[in-house]
Amino acid sequence: MGNRLSKIYTKTGDDGTTGLGDGSRVKKDSIRIEAMGDIDELNCNIGLLRAEKLPEKIDALLKQIQNSFFDLGGEISIPDSNIFNPSIIEKIEIEIDRYNEVLPPLKEFLIPSGSKGVAFSHICRSVCRRAERKLVRVAEFEDVRVESRMFINRLSDFFFVLARVIGAQDKVKESLWER
Repeated sequence: MGNRLSKIYTKTGDDGTTGLGDGSRVKKDSIRIEAMGDIDELNCNIGLLRAEKLPEKIDALLKQIQNSFFDLGGEISIPDSNIFNPSIIEKIEIEIDRYNEVLPPLKEFLIPSGSKGVAFSHICRSVCRRAERKLVRVAEFEDVRVESRMFINRLSDFFFVLARVIGAQDKVKESLWER
């Protein structure tokens, strides 16, 4: 593979449009581009989370999720394409179930706090929910595979549970909502 990003600026977006993977151009504020931007932002926040001290298995799964985002972004960028591999969804579900088995049951809503890792995971959860809302809006107008939406939906649950796991690892007390 050659140098894919050898020229960073192209000046083609100066008119307020950007190119999709199929060569077509759309406005930079189109819902498709907003969804891709939210997924990119989530990917960056996962990078911030991975900068924290995490168990190797969690870090490896987060890296796999980050790689899956590039496939998902490619699929969103190329209308009618089928790039994203949904097998990651089952891996995420297995980890959610495994973590939930050892966590104490929740009796109230959680306040995102405790340690940087907990807070970063909650930021990922929040950005993930926004990305999901945008992906649902894209699906109102164009084909978006259900597996892509399932992936983002499972991820928000994963980051919620992961925040609890990191909190337990960091030995911080969960902060519960007080009525």
